[in-house]
Amino acid sequence: MIAPSSPHLVDSHCHLDFPDFDGELDEVIARAGEAGIGRMVSICTKPAGLEKVRGIAGRYDQVFFAYGIHPMSVAELPMITVEELVEVAQHPKCVGIGETGLDYHYTAESAAKQQDSLRLHIEACRRTGLPLIIHARDADDDMARILAEEYRAGRYSCVMHCFSSSEALADAALDLGFYLSMSGIAAFPRSKELRAIFAKAPLERILVETDSPYLAPPPHRGKRNEPAYVAKTAAVGAEVFGLSPEEFAAATTANFDRLFARAAAWEAA
Repeated sequence: MIAPSSPHLVDSHCHLDFPDFDGELDEVIARAGEAGIGRMVSICTKPAGLEKVRGIAGRYDQVFFAYGIHPMSVAELPMITVEELVEVAQHPKCVGIGETGLDYHYTAESAAKQQDSLRLHIEACRRTGLPLIIHARDADDDMARILAEEYRAGRYSCVMHCFSSSEALADAALDLGFYLSMSGIAAFPRSKELRAIFAKAPLERILVETDSPYLAPPPHRGKRNEPAYVAKTAAVGAEVFGLSPEEFAAATTANFDRLFARAAAWEAA
């Protein structure tokens, strides 16, 4: 647990609107604060969840949100428009676009539509200045290609959420100035190769997250994840980079503020 006087961590990616948290959000948010988690970004992945996510961000000062269409949902929903994304992004606590991306593990049959959706989300990032939040699974080559093509067409910022892909994709993202986010997967005992990828990355490009309610780090693995547990992943991250927990918290929070500038401005205000 991070002491209250230590730099607060940020859970840069969670899903507080999911039914897993219904009826106990007050307690979940309180436990996060007790664990040293100062802010959270709750990610909305479908239009049907937008009202609930905005309501949560409005209720809790320390909660922000992002909006996009998850690649696994693209086939079942009407194609999002850039204008729709830009409109949602006008909310003062909307701090990112996504999560979007490519998932060929479960939904490879919709690959073409996923790619079209990803490009629309990137254009919304350019128009709003908000960072892109990427989900990537079993699609490394197409992901690296599209991110680079679109960056050449017009710059944008980006975080590779819950990064657990190849070193090649990590290098491609870092070469574009993007960020890698460390989730509970990086804390699993079997994730030595993944930790090695993070260890080679510049510290100033690292974020931490839970992706809760999924991917709880040890000793909570197999149970519901929640924002408080980002401290467990951050403890592993500190070891990877040879830092104290306080130093790692300060570094990743500074990284978050740099990427998610709207959230930093809100706290400053």
